Amino acid sequence: MLERQFTINNEQGLHARPASLLVQAASQSKSSVLLIKEGKEYNAKSILGIMSVGAKKGDRITIRTDGPDEIETDAKFEALFKGNFGE
Repeated sequence: MLERQFTINNEQGLHARPASLLVQAASQSKSSVLLIKEGKEYNAKSILGIMSVGAKKGDRITIRTDGPDEIETDAKFEALFKGNFGE
């Protein structure tokens, strides 16, 4: 199991496009992927789950991956956040 904290840096927060990219990366994984904000857990493979997080610029979230490809999956999330979801 891997856990990593990220800070939302986009001006609009975790809106539709970044949420879609996050779900796409999670859905390609064989691992379980959870997004955690303020103690609440959300299925990162569900667009509705991610959109319901309501993460705004400056919010800190945790992504927990657990499974056979957790290292590769974690690296994908790191690239998305470092690249500010291509924005």
